[in-house]
Amino acid sequence: MNSPLLVWMLYLNREVTADEYEKCYDLVHKTVPHGRNIAHQPTSGDSLRQLLAHMMPLLMMRHRRIPRARWRDHQTPSGKHWIEQMLDHVNPEHHLRSMIGYHCAFENSLVGMVMVQGKQREVINIGLGIKQLVVEPRDATVAAYAESLSHKLTPLELSFITPDLADDVVLRRLCILLALKMAYMKAIGQPMGFDWSRLEFNIPEESCTGDGQPLCGWEFRLYKAQLGVQRKGVMVEESYQCVTAHFRGTTDTKFVWQDSNKDLESWVQFINIDQMTNVIPKLTD
Repeated sequence: MNSPLLVWMLYLNREVTADEYEKCYDLVHKTVPHGRNIAHQPTSGDSLRQLLAHMMPLLMMRHRRIPRARWRDHQTPSGKHWIEQMLDHVNPEHHLRSMIGYHCAFENSLVGMVMVQGKQREVINIGLGIKQLVVEPRDATVAAYAESLSHKLTPLELSFITPDLADDVVLRRLCILLALKMAYMKAIGQPMGFDWSRLEFNIPEESCTGDGQPLCGWEFRLYKAQLGVQRKGVMVEESYQCVTAHFRGTTDTKFVWQDSNKDLESWVQFINIDQMTNVIPKLTD
């Protein structure tokens, strides 16, 4: 399965107005049946991010010039989404290979979507993990933050974030581990209540296990997103660790580290909130 991955990352470079929230809410309720359970909460950041995540497939299909009436969003019993294109004059084999698997994730100022095209069984096991490099609560120490999340890690993983290391190293490694687990869990359709410690990622050896068994056939791509966002009139910088997980069906597991903007240009596209809100009127077509 060599189908290329594509990722779109929408960043909230500024605060969204009340009018823009209403337009996003109306769009999702009119065009995304599985998004109609999102509560109408104009002052909630989570509500806005959920709406934007549901809008990402609309934007992607609009970019492909496929009218809304010509595609269907399906869902597996485990909650994995895939899109079927209703194309004219297409032979059956091409139609089978035109399914689009996707997964959306968000955290704070970043909403992302990873997608891949192919046969349905080849595209549904795909996930995206996003973890901001920041402690919670914001006045906590890195050591206290790592301790609060230690139940999600295995003894081996904890050995990678020992207190003798510098704070920035511990935070970066912790976010890498959490984003990896998040991406994998979403790729297989597991809820966030899943016991994260059942998964183990050995970063130095680039290997991973689930319940002690090797996880074979997976490709993990790791990259950072550095954002400049305006908050209350002040420009601030935010850093995020991002991971895509996709089951390729190979005999081994592959870790791909994308460390430069040049590495990302061919498969990751960044857009801001203005680019999204400007096309809202066209996303119902």
